[in-house]
Amino acid sequence: MITGLDHFVLVCPEISSATAVYEQLLGRPADWRASADGAATAIFQLENTSLELMAPDGEGTVADRLREIISDEGPGLKSLAFGTGDISAAHHKLTRRGLMPGEIGDGSSTNAINGETRKWTRFRCADAQTAGVKTFIISPEQALPVADAPSGCVTSLDHIVINTPNPDRALGLYGARLGLDLALDRTREEWKTRFLFFRTGGLTFEVINRLGEDHDPAAPDSIWGLTWTVDDLSAAHARLTEAGFNVSEQR
Repeated sequence: MITGLDHFVLVCPEISSATAVYEQLLGRPADWRASADGAATAIFQLENTSLELMAPDGEGTVADRLREIISDEGPGLKSLAFGTGDISAAHHKLTRRGLMPGEIGDGSSTNAINGETRKWTRFRCADAQTAGVKTFIISPEQALPVADAPSGCVTSLDHIVINTPNPDRALGLYGARLGLDLALDRTREEWKTRFLFFRTGGLTFEVINRLGEDHDPAAPDSIWGLTWTVDDLSAAHARLTEAGFNVSEQR
């Protein structure tokens, strides 16, 4: 049903400066730039997923909602969009599995870089059923091509980290309901952490639960972090250091 993580969304206050930062961080230019319906976006297409930056642009309902999210929650990682080859079958199955999906809708975007247009169909699952992480299922008409990247630049996403107060709920959501492959369920007492690894489309969802802390099991999950893949770690370290990023030593 789910073929991978089509893209994930990072909401930011302003698109130009955010795009400039991520072009330096990833070492590659944005592949898609668009502005419509109160939102400006920039997409970085990688080998196994894409990062979509989104910022309010002008006035309107979407712009107001994005500003509200930034005001209430702060900027950051907000949404997951899983890919599927059959949007109708996915909608039917996730309805049966209690994720309360909304109606299937059509979408399109025109690239300000080269004038190309892409189209897709998608639906959103109910936030209450996805532990508060905005979760979409999308079927693009065609995938964005992946541009060649210089050595030391980001080529793919190795894993995405989800912080959860309720690992059993996460097992049910990502494993039983969304159907991702549970590859690991392990507790490391020395790190005071329980790890759940789910795999899909060439990347890993690392769901972590901190042990020894008071958790409200009904509290929402959050997208906590990203680990990128490069072909030359030393070159990436030198590139980011020169660009002024605060990087740790290699280890």
